Amino acid sequence: MAILEVKDLKVHFPIAGGILGRTVGYVKAVDGVTFSINEGETIGLVGESGSGKSTIGKSILGLTHITSGQILYNGQDITRQVRKNRSPYRKSVQMIFQDVYSSLNPRKRVLDIIAEPLRNFEKFTKAEERKRVDELLSIVGLSPDNASKYPFEFSGGQRQRIGVARAIALKPKLIVCDEPVSALDLSVQAQVLNHLKDIQKELGIAYLFISHDLGVVRHMCENLVIMHNARFVEAGTREDIYNNATHIYTQRLIAAIPDIDPRKRIAHAEYRKGINENYEANRDKFYRDGYQVYDLKPISPTHSVAIP
Repeated sequence: MAILEVKDLKVHFPIAGGILGRTVGYVKAVDGVTFSINEGETIGLVGESGSGKSTIGKSILGLTHITSGQILYNGQDITRQVRKNRSPYRKSVQMIFQDVYSSLNPRKRVLDIIAEPLRNFEKFTKAEERKRVDELLSIVGLSPDNASKYPFEFSGGQRQRIGVARAIALKPKLIVCDEPVSALDLSVQAQVLNHLKDIQKELGIAYLFISHDLGVVRHMCENLVIMHNARFVEAGTREDIYNNATHIYTQRLIAAIPDIDPRKRIAHAEYRKGINENYEANRDKFYRDGYQVYDLKPISPTHSVAIP
């Protein structure tokens, strides 16, 4: 069953110009996207910087204004409730932010950071609150003794675990993960990703995993959506995208994944060069009027591509 459905979502930002500052145009950050997320599912939203993927995540959380479209939670239209701070929806949908340094208040102890959502939505006693915070720290692999410390006393990976603990505090049904490991070292990335997968198995949480790293997404997600120029260019299962990429932009993204075998370095460089040449030569066949993306069309029961 779909826990969240997004229908024809559009987010356009006005451009002001002239002496009076009138609106002379719009930046189309998201321009008509539709998708759904089932209970316990992880969907990867992939695209380059500026493609609009983070704007989708913020729209779902009510952190940015929606121009048009619908957001349905458990089948109910909650588009107008998304920005209400204490609505049941805001309790059920949480976010893990990309920046592990600015997402935690440096003036608050870990105890207060993790307990903040509990204080907003629950009526715990001080003892119950402390017990819950200790449980959350243990879930993300940190000692309860860390509750009295401040964010500056932790490494980047530990800070992100604190962010994860805060996100799961209210036992949400969906977490929007906005590039949660992009600022971390590779070894630390693996630790955080494994914790996210373990937490998902234990609590049954669904993830919208936003990233520009196809290697990370392959490890985390069963289904993927590729985004370019504010729209979806391809959607399918992990096997559909990695083994049968059809859109010219998706092919280019996959070719950019580095090959760790040094013996294949030359062959992979030639392969990437060929993909880039094909992109430049045939780009007009996959876009209209320059860079406008076509609507998605199914090419199999699980695989859709933006083609004429």
